[in-house]
Amino acid sequence: MKTLYGIQYLRAFAALAVVVFHAAERTGGHFRIGAAGVDVFFVISGFIMWTMSERRPVSPTRFFLDRVQRIAPSYWIVTAIMVIGALVGLFPSLKLTAGHILGSLFFIPVRSPSNGEIWPVLVQGWTLDFEMFFYVVFAATLFLRQNLRLWVMSAIFLCMVAAGLIFKPQSPLLLTYTRPIILEFVAGAILAQFWLSGKIPGAFTGLVLVIVALAGFATIEIFGLAFSEINCGPLALALVLGVVSLEQSGSLPNIPILTYLGNSSYSIYLWHTLAVSVIARFAVTGQMPADVAIFISVIFGTLLGICAYEAIEKPTRNLMRAMSWQRSRPSPA
Repeated sequence: MKTLYGIQYLRAFAALAVVVFHAAERTGGHFRIGAAGVDVFFVISGFIMWTMSERRPVSPTRFFLDRVQRIAPSYWIVTAIMVIGALVGLFPSLKLTAGHILGSLFFIPVRSPSNGEIWPVLVQGWTLDFEMFFYVVFAATLFLRQNLRLWVMSAIFLCMVAAGLIFKPQSPLLLTYTRPIILEFVAGAILAQFWLSGKIPGAFTGLVLVIVALAGFATIEIFGLAFSEINCGPLALALVLGVVSLEQSGSLPNIPILTYLGNSSYSIYLWHTLAVSVIARFAVTGQMPADVAIFISVIFGTLLGICAYEAIEKPTRNLMRAMSWQRSRPSPA
């Protein structure tokens, strides 16, 4: 599949928004709306998975293994660093149990012994629990005929959200997978189907959608409105649709730095909190102004993510690809 520069730009901005959110949260600042980068990521994930599966058919097993190889190694490495850091006293507020560690490593939602929240050891890894669930359901639909997949997947996610609203489950597993936020994946997949069919708006409508989405996010932040997937999900969908519409019309140029940040967005998302936490500690002890601390935290958090992308994610991905190719290569006669 050819590179969609608009999607890469959105991945870059979504990752940076989350970095700013955590930097502000830990240094006394405020940028709550940055957490909406997750909503954008989920819509993009649905869009990319559907587009890839339609353009390059793959077996359910191969699809799922490819996704695990894509997201798990880097996540496991960061989680291991967090566990080791907690054991040696670098993270005094992080409490560990065997169940919590295992749940974190295998993408199973469990409550953190540190605060009771449904968070893994690496807090931002909660989004990967949703991603992995989406991959499991998506892989299951690949057993079906192509014209049924989107309908069945949509029905499954809608039924789960409805069940959550009716029965209000309290277990971490059911509470997680019945949240309305899972519909963002479906929205992204539906958007991808329209895009593949050429049924998306033109450039002017796309620009309007982008402006409306950004204005909506800004309104939530400025006026302190309720923040949830109920209002951020539609805005994220409008933003992705707007950007895709602009790209379809040829209105988006290739900006190498943004494309690169989009490629490294996963590592930035995973690794940035390690740097942000260090800067935040210095900011508190040195009475550093909040805006200065945020700026420095964002810079170092992003740079750490980029270094991890080059030193860990890319080599690991290349190794996994080589191993997969060796396994799939026919044996000599």
